[in-house]
Amino acid sequence: MKTIGYAAHSVEKDLEPYHFERRSIRENDVSIEILYSGVCHSDLHTIRGDWGEIEYPLIPGHEIVGRVIEVGSKVKKYKVGEHVAVGCMVDSCQSCDQCDHGEEQYCRNGITATYGSKDRIDGTTTQGGYSKHIVVREEFVLKVPEKLDLKTAAPILCAGITTFSPLKKWGIGKGSRVGVIGLGGLGHMGVKLAVALGAEVTVISRSDKKEEAAKAIGAKGILSSSNEEAMEKAQGSFDFILDTVPVKHDFNTYTPLLDVDGTLVLVGQIGPMEEPITAPLVFGRRRIAGSLIGGIAETQEVLDFCAEHSIAPECEIIPVEGINKAWENLASGNPAHRYVIDMSSLSLQ
Repeated sequence: MKTIGYAAHSVEKDLEPYHFERRSIRENDVSIEILYSGVCHSDLHTIRGDWGEIEYPLIPGHEIVGRVIEVGSKVKKYKVGEHVAVGCMVDSCQSCDQCDHGEEQYCRNGITATYGSKDRIDGTTTQGGYSKHIVVREEFVLKVPEKLDLKTAAPILCAGITTFSPLKKWGIGKGSRVGVIGLGGLGHMGVKLAVALGAEVTVISRSDKKEEAAKAIGAKGILSSSNEEAMEKAQGSFDFILDTVPVKHDFNTYTPLLDVDGTLVLVGQIGPMEEPITAPLVFGRRRIAGSLIGGIAETQEVLDFCAEHSIAPECEIIPVEGINKAWENLASGNPAHRYVIDMSSLSLQ
């Protein structure tokens, strides 16, 4: 299928239109016209080579909402015209123990990422959602609940599941005391989801400038990490801390805030961190853990959960031509919303 997307051709250059071929549909594939594509900070990291060398040209984007336009002969779950979604992965081995119990994100043989991976059958490089069309194996396509607004649903496929999965894994619910570090694209979804699960949530930020924004989405307030007196007073006051900061930082600042047996989970930064100070861990039986996205079943669960609880990411809808400006804004800060690309202006001409 001939299609078009916005691709990076090097680290230095802006994304620009790129005509390319999607693979022919296989018997278990779903062909999708992309309507909206979320913009994730990891898109920026990947294209800039922060996580290793990549093969250019590359089209990023792994928060995808679209419409089915064709299905393979053996596809059973989807029909032409249905609204569907695709997240951070488009295939896995489907035979290891992790895949067998629904945690494909930890596939023993490695996932096939939505962009920048090698297709398991033909070896071509996968291209992502900043494009007009995508072809995906049926098992990795998700249903978009009718109650969700298509324009704002896309970030649930990454920001939503990335924060929902650890909240579920560590049993966050009524009475849980949760801290969320950062109120950006990941952080604001972490707040909304934790609140909906019944937790008391506090945003932890360098300043209290975003306090009203935090309260507006259900947080109790903001704990300023630059306020030494407030930080000392807050020691031992959280059962769980979700660390959404997407760059290298010092998590030792936050570990004393955990109660005994508390857990701090890293979901933002992938790469070097400051050297850990072990005393707060040893003397409080505290833990530092990490979490990736979620499996396909859990990703469907968070879509359904958001629909049930009327949770929508805070979004700024942009035309595809505005993607480079959006990336500039991401690189210079951590806005308390998610950019979502409206793909309607992207033409094959």
